[in-house]
Order: sequence, then structure tokens, then C-alpha cells
Amino acid sequence: MISREHLENNQVWYYIVTLVLACGFGLLWTEVSSLLEQAVTVVLGILMYGMFSQIPFFRLKEALRNRRFIYALLTVNYVAIPILVWLLTRFLPDYPPLLLGVYLVLLTPCIDYVIVFTYLGRGNEKLILVATPFLFVTQMLLLPLYLWLFMGQEAASLVHVEPFLEAFMGLIALPLAIAVVVQILAKRGRLGSALLDASAWIPVPFMAITLFIIVASQIGKLSGSMEMLIYVVPVYIAFMIITPFISRLFARIFRLDIGAGRALIFSGGTRNSLVVLPFALALPAETSLLVTSVIVTQTLVEIIGELIYIRVVPHVILKGKD
Repeated sequence: MISREHLENNQVWYYIVTLVLACGFGLLWTEVSSLLEQAVTVVLGILMYGMFSQIPFFRLKEALRNRRFIYALLTVNYVAIPILVWLLTRFLPDYPPLLLGVYLVLLTPCIDYVIVFTYLGRGNEKLILVATPFLFVTQMLLLPLYLWLFMGQEAASLVHVEPFLEAFMGLIALPLAIAVVVQILAKRGRLGSALLDASAWIPVPFMAITLFIIVASQIGKLSGSMEMLIYVVPVYIAFMIITPFISRLFARIFRLDIGAGRALIFSGGTRNSLVVLPFALALPAETSLLVTSVIVTQTLVEIIGELIYIRVVPHVILKGKD
């Protein structure tokens, strides 16, 4: 029988196989794949709950104990990377939906599978784990500010408040609230603890299901957006090449040890595509297609990049005793 640890430690390969199958399915059976879109909201909501249930919201004090790491994490993700993203987007066409998709995905640090990638890359995954609630709260607060700074009225014209709030409440706030309640119940009795343990099985399979549904339902539509998507791929590749060196610089500035430095590198290079996806789906149909495609494209590039990261980070970028 497959254990949860096996699923978590091998999830990268499951996602790769899922993406290959989804691309084939979506291109061969376009009529069936288009029906999958109807399941996105439900599956995404379950995935969000599964992810949030594993975030240690009641360990914020523990996260704040390692202040140097937290300061480095905040500096890299909310100062250095936004500057880099703004510079990289200068090479993109001045087309608001395209820029919105890039900003949504590149300005939000990952809070889920970055933990596994950090572990595989011989970083201190526990630091990332306890920092996840901090990262989640800060990115939700700062994302609107960055969109306003980088896009101004263009962002306001694309993002209509009502569907945006509906997506946030239904796919972020509600799963988050349920997850917090389950964590509270887990502290008080066996039933809550059993429910929390069962919830820990959700993220990997539902991440795979979500990736399959999104890619299979969108891959056939990418041809219409291809002339725009060819611009973002080099930006995503450049982002993944540059960010490890930025993170390494700040790891030295904040005098982090090897494990913490590698954790910082993975946090800087891994983005939160699935958590911002509800915001893309809430956009008007004509805008949503391109923004969703831009986000999905980043996911495809990132997974390949992470496989390189787990080899290069501990052996080339930040060598040292583990």
C-alpha cells in the first residue's frame, strides 16, 4: 500500500506524468476536455482545503523565532523579486491581460509543494513549513498593492470586484476557515485529529487532478493565445535562472546557514500558481482565458525548472555540508 510519505516524496514525478497525460488528452479529445472546466471550481476548492489544512497556522510564534530567516524571506519575496519581476516585464508587450497573468503568478511565493522541493534540494524544509502561514497572509495583503503599483487603473479595469470577491470567498476564505476549524478540533479531540490526518492525504492527489483538469481543458485553447505565450516563456526561464542568485546574495547578507539559505532559494524561485488561479478564473471570459493560460504556462516551466533546482542548488549554487 502506498504511504502518504511516498506520495509526498515522489509527487514531482506524479505531476510530470499527469501533465503529459493531460496534454495528450486535451489535444486528442477536445470536446470531452472542454467539459472538464465545469469541475475546476469543485476540485480546486477541495485542493485549497487540503493545502490549508497542512499549514501550521498555530505555529506563527515558532516561525518568528528565526527572525533572520523571516527577514530574509520577506526581503527576497516582497522587495527583491517584485523589482526583478517589474524589470523582466519590461520585455513583454504592453498588453494588460498578459501582464496581469504574469504579475499574479510571479508576485506570490509558493506555500505548498515548495516544502517538498526544498527537502529534495537539501534545504531546511521545516523553516519553510512553519513560515507558510506568514507567507500566505502577507501575499494576500500585498498582491493588490503590487497590482496597483505596477498596473494602476489597468488592473482595476480588468479585475471586477464582485467575481473577484466571490472567488476569494469561495476558493480561498471558505477552505481556509474550514481548515483552521479542523486544526482547532484536532487540538481538542481524537475526531478532529483523525480528520486532520485524513486531510493530509488530499494535497498530492488533488494537485494532480487539478493539474490534469486545468491543462486538459486549456491546452486546446492555447493555440489562440500562442502568439502571446511565446513572450512569457523566456521571462519565466529568466526568472528561474536569476532568482537563486538573488536569494543566495540575501542569504549571505542575513548570514543564514546552508540549509536556511537553500530554503530561501527555493522560496524565491517557486511561485503560487494554483492559489492565484481562482482569481484568474474570476475574470471576464475573454480575459480569463489568456490569464489562465499564462499561469498554466508558468506551472509547466516551473516544474521543469524545479527538477534542475534540486540538483543544481545543493551542488553548484549553494554548496556546503548538509
